[in-house]
Amino acid sequence: MKMSKGQMGARLLGLAVGGVALAASGVASAELGQPAPWEYKLQEAATPVMENITWFHNFLLVLITLITLFVLGLLVAVVVKFNARSNPIPSRTTHNTLIEVAWTLIPVLILVGIAVPSFRLLFLELDIPKADLTIKATGKQWYWSYAYPDNGKFEFDSLLAQDKQPRLLGVDNEMVVPVNKIVRVQTTGADVIHSFAVPAFGIKVDAIPGRLNETWFKATKTGMFYGQCSELCGKDHAFMPIAVRVVSDQEFASWVEAAKKKFASAPGNAYASAGAAQ
Repeated sequence: MKMSKGQMGARLLGLAVGGVALAASGVASAELGQPAPWEYKLQEAATPVMENITWFHNFLLVLITLITLFVLGLLVAVVVKFNARSNPIPSRTTHNTLIEVAWTLIPVLILVGIAVPSFRLLFLELDIPKADLTIKATGKQWYWSYAYPDNGKFEFDSLLAQDKQPRLLGVDNEMVVPVNKIVRVQTTGADVIHSFAVPAFGIKVDAIPGRLNETWFKATKTGMFYGQCSELCGKDHAFMPIAVRVVSDQEFASWVEAAKKKFASAPGNAYASAGAAQ
């Protein structure tokens, strides 16, 4: 059974859109919370914010694909139909009210359709709910320091561990947080501007000297999640990983008790220094 050109075009369009939707809805096949070789998708979401970011990304991908196919089809139609061979006597049409209204109104509606979920996502990211836990992350050349003011007031440094996997992401001391709890992260820089970013959490916030920025996340899955400093901060910028271990409430309570003893007199512990001064 032969298909008309219109049916063929509709089928090809459907296959293209379906392929884009399938690619967009898929998640990386890599292990949760870390990048994979040849990865081209977003990392699997581990927070409500990242779930919304992924949805918005997929929505935009389908939308811009449809727009691209429409414009491409329009260009092909114009080239085929309105060339010198097909139209030896060109049209002298100067305007068309209906078309002019359409090409003004349709883009406006598209932009409004993009703006509404975009603003909702921005509000979700920037409106920090009441936190169950606060962690202060200080960026330094070239490592991170984490302070837990709500859990015994201890602080520790987190440096790249060359012998740990995944390569260039393993650290000696991970940030540890409980699952399904709202964690407020306060960031600052001790020397130059750094940036605290964890892709699976959908967070990225600058750590600026003399300024305290805030973000938040609520990890809904346990495991290890990795990020990196995302602001060029000097010669060892590439060796400044972020590792977050999400555990159960019981495991977190046990870790806090052990961490208070382990890091009580650790070098650089501002809380220990303040206590000694008093």
